[in-house]
Amino acid sequence: MKKSILALAVITTLFSALQADDIADMKAEIEALNKKVVSLEKNQKRTKKTLSAVKKHDAFDNVKFGIDFRNAVDVIDYKGTDANGNDVSGSNSSLLTSRLYLTMASSPMKGLVFKGKLAVYSTWGSHLYVDDPALKDWAASSKPSDTVMRVKEAYFLYSNKIGSQPISVSIGRRPSTEGFLANYRENDPKPGSPSAHTTNVEVNAAMVMFDWSRFVQGAYTKLVYGRAHTGAIENVYGTTGTATQPWAGAYAETASEDENVDFFVMPGMAYNDGQYEVMYQWAHIFNTKGQNNDSSLAYADSIKVASGSADLLSLSFKMNGVGDEISDFLDETILFASFAMTNYNPKDGYSLLGSTSSESGSSIWLGAVIPDGFTDSGRFGFEYNQGSKYWTPMTWAEDTAIGSKIAVRGSAYEAYWNFNLFGVKYLPSQIRYTYVQHDYTPNINCAGWIPVEEVDITASDLRFAVSYKY
Repeated sequence: MKKSILALAVITTLFSALQADDIADMKAEIEALNKKVVSLEKNQKRTKKTLSAVKKHDAFDNVKFGIDFRNAVDVIDYKGTDANGNDVSGSNSSLLTSRLYLTMASSPMKGLVFKGKLAVYSTWGSHLYVDDPALKDWAASSKPSDTVMRVKEAYFLYSNKIGSQPISVSIGRRPSTEGFLANYRENDPKPGSPSAHTTNVEVNAAMVMFDWSRFVQGAYTKLVYGRAHTGAIENVYGTTGTATQPWAGAYAETASEDENVDFFVMPGMAYNDGQYEVMYQWAHIFNTKGQNNDSSLAYADSIKVASGSADLLSLSFKMNGVGDEISDFLDETILFASFAMTNYNPKDGYSLLGSTSSESGSSIWLGAVIPDGFTDSGRFGFEYNQGSKYWTPMTWAEDTAIGSKIAVRGSAYEAYWNFNLFGVKYLPSQIRYTYVQHDYTPNINCAGWIPVEEVDITASDLRFAVSYKY
C-alpha cells in the first residue's frame, strides 16, 4: 500500500513538472507570436502609408481621359423666300453625323488643373476636309465638317487666395460652348462657363475669376479677354509683300481694314443656393466685322472689315425644383427664363447689319425641363425663343443642323426627350424637334456685314441621337 502511494506521488510530481515545462513553452510561443503580430502590424502600417503616398502621388501625376461619342440623324426641312423673293426651300431626310470628344484632365498639384478636349465632328459620306476659309480653327470642331481631330478645349486653371479673397486665373481655349441654359437641350447636366444666350462659341482667352460666395451665396465674377481674329495674318511669316518686319503687322494702308478682333466678356453668378440661380453677362467686341461704305471699293473688298463695336448683355434665372418638397415631380422640375440685348455701333463711313446707325436687338428665352414619368432619369424639355430684327448674339457653336435657334430673328419652338438608352447611364440619348420661324435674315455667326431684311422662312429639324459617355 505504501509503495503504491509512493509511486503515485512520484508520477504526480513528474507530471506536474512536465506540465510546468509545457506551460512555459506555450508562454514562450505566445510571446513569440505576439512579437510577430506586432511586427506584422508595423509592416502593415508602413505598407498602408506607402500605398497612401503612391495613391497621393498618382492622383497628381496622371492624365484622366474620358469619352463622349455621339451619333445622330437629323431630318431637316426649309421652306419660304428670302428678301429678294427667291425660293429657299430644301430638305434632307437623313443627315447622318458622328461627333467624338476625347476629354483630358490632370492636376499636378493642389489648386492647379489642366483640362482639354479633342474633337472630331463629321458628316457620314462627306469629303475628308471641307475647304472653308471662314471656318476658324476654334469653330471647326463645333460644326459637322470633316474627320480631322481638332482642339476644342485646352486650358489650365489655377486657384488660390489673396488674403481672404479666393481668386482663379486661366489661359487657353475656354469651355465656352453649351453654356448656362443651353446644356439641357444638349442633354448635358453640367453647363459650360458662359451664358449661352449671348455667347456660345469656342474662344481663346485669359480669365480671372473672383469668388464672392463669402458675401453672397454662390456669387462670382469672371473677367475674360480674348481674340477671335488676328488681322493681316498674310504678312505674319513674310509670305507676301516686301515688309522688312512682317511680325510687326500689316501695311499701313490695310491695317485699319483688317484689324484684330478682340473681345471682353464679364460673366457672373449673382446668386446660387442650389435651387435658385441668377446669372448675368456683358460682352464687348472690338473691331467687329461689317462693311466699308466707300463706293469706290468692290463689294468683296468692302465687307468683313473692322467697322465698329458691339455690346451684348444677358440676365438669366433658373429654378432647380419648384417649391420645397411639394411633390417629387415639382422637386425634379427645372424652369428658366432669360432676357438679352445686343447693340451694334458702326464707325463713320461703315455699316453693321446693313445700317449706318447704332442698332439694338433683344431676345427672350423660356424653358422647362420635367421628369418623363416612366423612366428613372428621363426628362422632357420645352423651350421657346423670340428675337427682334437686330438681335445678333455670338452663337457659332449652336448645335442645330438648321442653324442657331437661340439667335433667331423671329420665333423658335423646341421639344426634346432626354433618356438613357436601355436604362444604361453611359448611353445618354435624345429625341429632339426644333421649329424656327425667321421673320428677318437668319442670323449666321454674328456676321455684321450682312444686311438685315424681312424674310419669310421656316426651318425644322427632327433629331435622333445616342451617345456613349464615360
